[in-house]
Amino acid sequence: MQQDRFSAVSSNTKRQDAIEKVTGHAKYTGDLALPGLLEGKVLRSAFPHALIESVDTHKAEALHGVVAVLTRDDLKDIDPYYGHCLRDRPLIAIDRVRYIGEPVAVVAAENREAAEAALSLIEVHYKELPYLANVDDALAEGAPLIHENLSGVGEFHEMGGVGEKFKSNVCHHEHFEKGDADKGFAEADEIIEETYEFPMIYHYTMEPHTTIAKYSREGISLWTSSAHPFLVRAEIAHMFGLPHSRVEVVVPYVGGAFGGKSYFKIEPMVVAMARKTAGRPVRVAQSVAESMLTIRRHSAKCRIKTGVMRDGSIVAREAEVMMDTGAYADNGPRVAKRAANRIHGPYKIKHCKIDVVAVYTNTVPAGSMRSIGGPQTIWPLESHMDSIAERLGIDPLEFRLKNFLRSGEELRAGAKAMDADLAVGLKEAAACIGWGDIERAPGRGLGIAVGVTDSEAMPVSVALVRLLADGSVMVMAGSTEVGQGTRTILSQIAAEELDVPVERVTMQGTNTSSTPFDRSTGASRSTTVMGNAVKAAAEDLRQQIIDAAAEVLRVDQNNIELKEGEVICGNKRLGYGKIVALFFGMPGGELIGRGYIRPGGGMGTQLPVFWETGMGGVDLNVDTETGSVKLNKYVSVADVGKAINPAQCEGQDEGAAIQGLGHTMFEALSYDNGQLLNPNLIDYRVPSITDLPVVFESKLVENRDGPGPYGAKGMGESGIVSIAPAIGNAIAQATGVRIRDLPLTPERVWRALKNAKRG
Repeated sequence: MQQDRFSAVSSNTKRQDAIEKVTGHAKYTGDLALPGLLEGKVLRSAFPHALIESVDTHKAEALHGVVAVLTRDDLKDIDPYYGHCLRDRPLIAIDRVRYIGEPVAVVAAENREAAEAALSLIEVHYKELPYLANVDDALAEGAPLIHENLSGVGEFHEMGGVGEKFKSNVCHHEHFEKGDADKGFAEADEIIEETYEFPMIYHYTMEPHTTIAKYSREGISLWTSSAHPFLVRAEIAHMFGLPHSRVEVVVPYVGGAFGGKSYFKIEPMVVAMARKTAGRPVRVAQSVAESMLTIRRHSAKCRIKTGVMRDGSIVAREAEVMMDTGAYADNGPRVAKRAANRIHGPYKIKHCKIDVVAVYTNTVPAGSMRSIGGPQTIWPLESHMDSIAERLGIDPLEFRLKNFLRSGEELRAGAKAMDADLAVGLKEAAACIGWGDIERAPGRGLGIAVGVTDSEAMPVSVALVRLLADGSVMVMAGSTEVGQGTRTILSQIAAEELDVPVERVTMQGTNTSSTPFDRSTGASRSTTVMGNAVKAAAEDLRQQIIDAAAEVLRVDQNNIELKEGEVICGNKRLGYGKIVALFFGMPGGELIGRGYIRPGGGMGTQLPVFWETGMGGVDLNVDTETGSVKLNKYVSVADVGKAINPAQCEGQDEGAAIQGLGHTMFEALSYDNGQLLNPNLIDYRVPSITDLPVVFESKLVENRDGPGPYGAKGMGESGIVSIAPAIGNAIAQATGVRIRDLPLTPERVWRALKNAKRG
């Protein structure tokens, strides 16, 4: 196949799910109606840290319409702890509660009203314990341990150091060192040290966490809005003592994920509830407020110190990142690991010492969110880069260009070398906002930033591509459609390899009982990793079509051409369906291609699979009287390798940037006395259409240098990381004041300006 033709790919093919979604016909987990379906509601802790002395459910169980109530007493014959890094989280509280909002009991009833009413009838007696509100409290001398014992390392930890006993409230400590940092700082002409903070953030998906479970003698069936169905299957099988073959996970349409539906959230709890209801299925459909009490992004405090020469060369870096992982580990160890690379940055640094610590506190557990560890570390890193440039009197763009890693150079030993031309993207972002050309005026500033992240794209994916008897094609792949357009992209790849119109290719949702395995949907891996598996499966199928055609036509394979869904041999043109019919001797049968990706099996032996690269540039004005910020223009530049569907790439990049605008300007979960104060969409502010920049652009860099199909790289997360430091840098340029805490609300900007005048 000519790889520069790109008939099915590199086109703005319409989304396969577009019509169903915009017309309201798409079925989400909350829309399903199973026979005998019960509604479940969760009783949650009102204390941040307390022993559970007793749970009395008799009154609730006697209420009309209530079928069953799940408590800790129902968990004695299973392994009630789960977690992919550390099995430290019980499916409902057992001996104690560790944060306000932790599930303590679950009611299953004939309807939601009865379930809600029953919650108030459950009597729980607690003995309050000292609670740890933040990282400083948790690390203070003599602080009580939130976890005195852990149940062990999770099945999917895949990294060293997880599960180490720190005899403290440290969940995980990631250390990265190269060279001799002390020596580097001793040699430096200038040393700049700063501290930055990043707030707790909620994912806010349009669909909160929702799961239906059915437990029978045949096994367990789950319908859930999960991005990791195969990992859910494995964990449920482990907890309830069943083989994988008796656990089925079905994923209907998912209303967004952004990392908040990674791994396991409410699924174990709902399965345990269903086990108690005599074979009747149970649904738990959480509200937004309940999902805010389920998972969040890590907050972080970062101290960063850099030693430089007066010519702008970076010689040493030291960083300490303290991350609040909440009451349970969730993905905290992995977030810490990724943060260690990201605070280093895509720069040539001979000497560095980096420590990232994930710390338990009595708050909502923190886990994956779009670009794990990226926004928390690239905010301080890229703000710090501007601070250094200012100290040296060097243009921030030139300072970065001087120190960038070049393509083929290593960030750290053993990791894949940089696979992008960073200078091209950053120059594009700068040019788009008029860097060096626009006359500076009071209150007006330009800002740039670059974000490079190491995708956690574990390269394990399997795909099947089926050619049916009528010549249509089905892609069977376990990547979950969470709104990113995976079904469309994978169908485009199959269409390209088989040379059929993309309209003849379909892909259904995931069912672990029939869909081949995929490690996960996340880390921007679907197009690159699963895309390669689909491409391999389609190539396998293509060869089978050629073999079958050669047999039925009795010609040499070299005389056969595949074009637009037809086999061409001399003056003969037969559709694929006709070839299938002749091959099987009847108007039926099908050919099936298989493809799989594994470490070292076509994706290289080094991780990350690819470096995900994005740049941002902003032109803004600051009203110094009110602290309000007006974004005149924002441009996001994503190095995508190859845009298989340019419109979807731009949509992904713009969506990521808008999400980043949220934590930059508005969003933060607020705690007081262990209580989350704003678990709703009135008090928790997300961006609206009126908050967008006046001019908002997305640019794609396509060098076909990625490991995915046709040179593609993942790009779903790159747009979120650069916007905060770009805006922070522009505000500093416009006002002369560097603000080091997010979000940059008008009040925070106004106070910073007033304090600067006084000081």
